[in-house]
Amino acid sequence: QVQLVESGGGLVQAGVSLRLSCAVSGRTFSTYTMGWFRQVPGKEREFVAAISRSGGIRYYADSVKGRFTISRDNAKNTAYLQMNSLNVEDTAVYYCAASTKDYSETPMGYDYWGQGTQVTVSS
Repeated sequence: QVQLVESGGGLVQAGVSLRLSCAVSGRTFSTYTMGWFRQVPGKEREFVAAISRSGGIRYYADSVKGRFTISRDNAKNTAYLQMNSLNVEDTAVYYCAASTKDYSETPMGYDYWGQGTQVTVSS
């Protein structure tokens, strides 16, 4: 059974940085495309970033491009989301997800999900 556990969320002021982590267990981590999504109440889950199995290809939503960086450490079975210059609009529950398929920007493209971690940015 595959398990994803996110950590690193919290309450921060606008302009600061946070790094989210996603630890994956249960299967060879390097076989997964990894993604990060976020969701606010009343809205659909939104794509944030994705990274290929080797880490060589990365994709970003326009809203976070230049501020967020997705990465992975296949030796540690962990994916990361470095978030810089946070603003109030980044407030959401952040989810990591694993896919056995190639890159996707839709939740339907992912097979496994973490429980989410709350990120709240105050002005």
